[in-house]
Amino acid sequence: MNSTTPLPDPSSFPDQLTEFTLHGPVGSLEAISDTAERPGARRGVAVICHPNSKDGGTMRNKVVTMLERSLRESGLDTLRFNFRSAGESEGNYDNGKGESDDLAAVVSWVRKVRPNDVLWLAGFSFGSYVTLRSAVALKADALISIAPPVGRWSLETLALPSCPWLVVMGEDDEVVEPQAVFDWIDSLDPPPELIRMPETGHFFHRRLMDLRGSVKHAIRDWLPPLRD
Repeated sequence: MNSTTPLPDPSSFPDQLTEFTLHGPVGSLEAISDTAERPGARRGVAVICHPNSKDGGTMRNKVVTMLERSLRESGLDTLRFNFRSAGESEGNYDNGKGESDDLAAVVSWVRKVRPNDVLWLAGFSFGSYVTLRSAVALKADALISIAPPVGRWSLETLALPSCPWLVVMGEDDEVVEPQAVFDWIDSLDPPPELIRMPETGHFFHRRLMDLRGSVKHAIRDWLPPLRD
């Protein structure tokens, strides 16, 4: 996005699948929102974060889109966005710090247009690092971490959320060492809910539908009330 006259942020949450841009700390952020089917929609919005842009990660990643689908089918409206440097979002990669600022800006907009909704944060790989390092400060009401990158970023030093928290990890992950994740979870008190998925790697090839079902099953007791 190179426009010198940026469009204003939308004044309301779109009521259908919509692509738009939001103001970020260093420029515009490309975003996609969608809404849960009515009736059955819940009073909540899930903000979903993608893998590392240095490795080609964007909000259109297959795991991210399946995670979005599982949350929307559970009744949450959803918003995914590209961190700085990914897709059409402006700015340069910042190893998690600037990306956390991007997330904070997106959450600020969500809370402005949906002040009465609960906020869920969800992320895949690098996106799970960013959401975890931000969950306490942003007062998330629930957190979902898919393949958290233990050993690649310092998750061990982060403030841990007290909200409901789900971790999903492939037992054959070739990018993140699965046992390192399991050992890290065992060290936490209280630990998050853990789903270990056998016979699948980092990108859940051939297991994306299983991922969808596992997430939907795990979060059903955490869901906010139905919309009026």
